[in-house]
Amino acid sequence: MADKLVTTQQDESVLIIRLTNPKSRNSLTMEMRRQLGEAVELAAGDTTVRTVLVTGEGPTFCSGGDLHHLQMACDPWPVHRRFRNLSQWLTPLITLDKPVVVGVNGHAVGGGMGLALTGDVIVAGQSAQFVSGFFKLGAIPDIAVMYHLPRLIGMSNTKKLLFSGGSLSAAQAADLGLVAKVVPDGELHEASLSEAKRLAQGPAEVMGLAKTIMARTFETSLHDMLAFEGFGQALAMSNPEFREGLEAALARRSADFQGAALAAAHSTQGAGK
Repeated sequence: MADKLVTTQQDESVLIIRLTNPKSRNSLTMEMRRQLGEAVELAAGDTTVRTVLVTGEGPTFCSGGDLHHLQMACDPWPVHRRFRNLSQWLTPLITLDKPVVVGVNGHAVGGGMGLALTGDVIVAGQSAQFVSGFFKLGAIPDIAVMYHLPRLIGMSNTKKLLFSGGSLSAAQAADLGLVAKVVPDGELHEASLSEAKRLAQGPAEVMGLAKTIMARTFETSLHDMLAFEGFGQALAMSNPEFREGLEAALARRSADFQGAALAAAHSTQGAGK
């Protein structure tokens, strides 16, 4: 039986996905990746989950690739199979149509930095470090680092970080806009969970829709983005979250997006009986 390297726990409408293999500094072994995929699949399929929090146990968020495995599996076909497997865990996490918060404890190294960058909102402990490390191994950046970093901090800053083989402290990452918030290490979990719960109280489904559209903006023409916006808005305005938000604005009260979504889900379940 495989060790439990990833645990899931639901706190209200937040699914907490935690890497729980501190002995290996939460390295991205094949089994860790498989269990991450199962956790993301759970998050995607459960309508009671409105936001996701990804974090790590121990002093390291994620140390990236398993070096011992890389030593034994660096021929072309094993590498090809490993990267083909990204569609089983990384792509679903990046494209998850729900807000994702990542709480970075300690070091996020190489592919671990790539995992951290999947967050829509990144909260970092004061001791967090974002470490490139790829070129020190003679490998190119992976786990979507070359997709996310230029979009988040610009091409110049991306090259400066990656080509130097250096790292960013939590404060430096915040200055670049990579990290939304830096908190004392002992407050990381509560701060990350609070942010995830805040997003869960908002129009989470509609935010997920906007996230899906925004992911296409850098490769899409203005004409096509406006078309996506139009189709997306037609879908958003048919959502109970929009109706609740509009009614709340007209009545000058706070919107209960989560309650509206829950009521609609119960109504749908009742109609199906």
